[in-house]
Amino acid sequence: MILPMLPLPTVFYPGDTVPLHIFEDRYIQLVHDCRDEAVTFGIPVYTDNTVVYGTEVQLVEIVNTYEGGVMDITCVARQVFKVVTFDPHMEGKLYAGGQVEFLDNVDDGTEAVKKEVLNGLKELYRIMELSFTPIPLKKFNSYVLAHKMGLSFQQEYDLLQLAKESERLSFINNHLIITIGVFQGVDRTKKSIKINGDFKNFDPLDFEGFHIE
Repeated sequence: MILPMLPLPTVFYPGDTVPLHIFEDRYIQLVHDCRDEAVTFGIPVYTDNTVVYGTEVQLVEIVNTYEGGVMDITCVARQVFKVVTFDPHMEGKLYAGGQVEFLDNVDDGTEAVKKEVLNGLKELYRIMELSFTPIPLKKFNSYVLAHKMGLSFQQEYDLLQLAKESERLSFINNHLIITIGVFQGVDRTKKSIKINGDFKNFDPLDFEGFHIE
């Protein structure tokens, strides 16, 4: 399939609401074409000076239009794709485009693993003293949680490339286990410092005479 493309250094997952501020002429043209022709476009993730994976999005609304054609739009993310070919300028257009292959999403996540992941997320929020809104298992999938647990940009991008729900849940669960362990260690250290006198026994660092060979 050929898609118009708007590369961004951002990861979007299927189901995400995608708000964009469009100000370059090439992308103003892209939005007009998507609106007039009722076509979707792709947001490939721009990283390491290349694009390999991304997400197809559908224009939902042009929220605001400003002088010079600048606009705020809202889109919804649909399917993950892998870039097969990339052309900086589609024929007769200002914007980029290319051929993509959509990943076959395999919904093989088990209820037991979903419960484990949700319990882990609840525990992380408890440690961080954040409110946690329970998510019904029937409405839960890995994409719903992906932006809510402190994944780095690279981790979010790695997760995007996983086609199986079981693999995504395992990825998220491992991240939660490691992150919870780190926060628990920090909490134990804070309590230990409190018991030992609120830093009273800590000597200031002395850098005088300190040399790096």
